[in-house]
Amino acid sequence: MRSSTKIDATARKERKPVELPRYDEIALVLQGGGALGSYQAGVFEGLAQSGVEPHRIAGVSIGALNTAIIAGNEPGKRVAALRGFWESICHPLDWFGNLGALALPLFGHQALSRRWASMWAASRALTEGQPGFFAPRLPLPVAGWHKAPPTAVSYYDTAALKATLQRFADFDRINDGPIRVSVGAVNVRSGNLIYFDNAKMRLEPEHFMASGALPPGFPAVEIDGEFYWDGGLVSNTPLTEVLRDADHKDTLVFQVDLWSANGSVPADFLDVAERAKDIQYSSRTRAITNMLADRQKHARFIKELLEHVPPETRRGDPLFRLAERVADGSSINVVHLIYKNKPYEGHYKDYEFSVDTMEEHWASGLEDIRASFAHPDWFAVPSREQGFVTHDIHRRAGEVPESDRDELTTGASGQTETPRVTA
Repeated sequence: MRSSTKIDATARKERKPVELPRYDEIALVLQGGGALGSYQAGVFEGLAQSGVEPHRIAGVSIGALNTAIIAGNEPGKRVAALRGFWESICHPLDWFGNLGALALPLFGHQALSRRWASMWAASRALTEGQPGFFAPRLPLPVAGWHKAPPTAVSYYDTAALKATLQRFADFDRINDGPIRVSVGAVNVRSGNLIYFDNAKMRLEPEHFMASGALPPGFPAVEIDGEFYWDGGLVSNTPLTEVLRDADHKDTLVFQVDLWSANGSVPADFLDVAERAKDIQYSSRTRAITNMLADRQKHARFIKELLEHVPPETRRGDPLFRLAERVADGSSINVVHLIYKNKPYEGHYKDYEFSVDTMEEHWASGLEDIRASFAHPDWFAVPSREQGFVTHDIHRRAGEVPESDRDELTTGASGQTETPRVTA
């Protein structure tokens, strides 16, 4: 059963390049989310078609794998490499999945047909693994029976992923190319989130595999005598890592999230499991966004206070000079692209790797970035007084979630900035 939303040749044709204002840095931030990561590939295709090339990419988990493919290829080959990677790790529907998907509509269950295909594909991932990605570990270590090395304590073996990354990404280019790359992982021993960064070290496939080593499904990855797990255990959104060096810069960030904070109240246990995942992996995005908005607001306050201090006093006191540097912060524009759940998806959506669903995720990402570029005013460089702004194609103009209305912050110009959300 082929999906009706598969991207056709017309949708893939070259589009007119987008003319962006001059930013000091354009960054791409890729969240973790397993099989949902093909949405990020669709977003990147839209960026490539529009002539937008990021100076920096930061990723976690599946976002780290997409980062490796993008940074590990020359610009004209990145989209094809992403497509090759995703087609290589996704299953087409088998005969049993097709049988159910085709038979159910005959009995009036059209909506159930797509859900059936998705559920069956997810069950295959659990029992068979995914080609070139992970395979069931046999035999499994028996709890309490004997101690296994950290690299073997998992339900699946990810050894095949290294060859897949090397097939679709040139690691010499990742390390010597023009894109700065950062991927997040958690040190199992210390519990600290760290970022492997090609500006500070040479990155190998293991660094990207470590970023996606989500326990207990996937094993820890050993690097220089330490063991690492998926960075999403601490923070699924590497936005703060990108903006850590953004002081005194005009920065445009394309933040691509795979989990939506907004959703429906669950009605059964399966819905509870899905909703819990959405909240768990999206909440850090909201907390980080609020923190950055607060930081910019405080910088404005400091700048206004300094205007009441005589210039000779400011020049003669190191504390005032430090305050001036803080007040002259950065201008940050975040274009937020958030994957929206499909009606047929459930709690298994992050390990449903069917080709049909991959194509649908990809098409959604491509559609969302194109819709974002249809608002050229969104890409204007914020003033230093305004400081920090965000835009989201799925939030209608002027709309603020009801729970956020009392905490809306506004910039000095009166333009609405980021709604504050309690994480």
